Amino acid sequence: MKLYKVFIPEVICKESHKVLEEIAEVIEGRGYYTESELIEQVKDVDAVLTTSRNKFTRRVLENAEKLKLIIKYGAKPDNVDIEAATELGIIVEWTPGVEEDSVAEHAVTLILALCKRLFFMMDHLKKGRWRTIDTTLTHELMGKTVGIIGLGGIGRKVAEKLMGFKVRLIYYDPYVPEEKGRELGAMKVDLNTLLQESDIITIHARLTKETRGLIGEEELKKMKNTAFLVNTARGAIIDEKALYRALKEGWIAGAALDVFEREPPQPDNPLLKLDNVILTPHIAAWTYESLRRQAFMAAEETVRVLKGGEPRYILNPDSLKRRR
Repeated sequence: MKLYKVFIPEVICKESHKVLEEIAEVIEGRGYYTESELIEQVKDVDAVLTTSRNKFTRRVLENAEKLKLIIKYGAKPDNVDIEAATELGIIVEWTPGVEEDSVAEHAVTLILALCKRLFFMMDHLKKGRWRTIDTTLTHELMGKTVGIIGLGGIGRKVAEKLMGFKVRLIYYDPYVPEEKGRELGAMKVDLNTLLQESDIITIHARLTKETRGLIGEEELKKMKNTAFLVNTARGAIIDEKALYRALKEGWIAGAALDVFEREPPQPDNPLLKLDNVILTPHIAAWTYESLRRQAFMAAEETVRVLKGGEPRYILNPDSLKRRR
């Protein structure tokens, strides 16, 4: 008989479940759940391993009477009520570092795709057209100023990968000192300077009270009208309505988004109809390699903690005082 129950709402690597099956019954979910459905799913489970797709609200957590542990695959969670979890003695963890290279590679890919107008060129050729001096010129990345918002693990990886392109790197991050940036060849600046001087801005900040709506109409109007904006962090960092106007009215030249304020975006989201935006479905970290690392790290940590071990990647240490 299994000692525990582990619920995985969105399965990312079935192979890792073998680790959990040592001590637990693994319940595989279908992907997305409403709050009411999630309450029903978690009412008698001991641990949850989750992506960012489902929201673990106070109401969900209060109805999970046996829940001891939530581990968020990948980046720190903004879909778990940490305060409620702490009060209820539910440990919340994440899997640090495992997705940094995948997300950084995706960000650099989007930067290059914007500079080279990759998708326009593909469509242009498929329609039977060839190059002309008026329609098919692109840009070099070399020599451009790239502004990085958020120089944490992923931001640092992006800086490392861009160094070979001979770009000028600047960054805005109130929590990263100048010497850390200098190690990467990046100069620390304030947000206004970054907005005004960057040819490309790439966002790698966490979604917090400080960063929600960080890039709105005022900020977009400060950018060069030739600049590109890339977001592989969280959709709510950018005001999408303001971004639509910026792209439609030419305040900036283009954007590439892997994340949205609402996910998935509604079919009538006007960003879907623009030619100067590249959109991907929140898959920057969804490489085979990254998902496998996340899943095995989370599974091994779940077994360790359920067996009584101290959590290694805990976000709410005060929960240990009320540990279930």
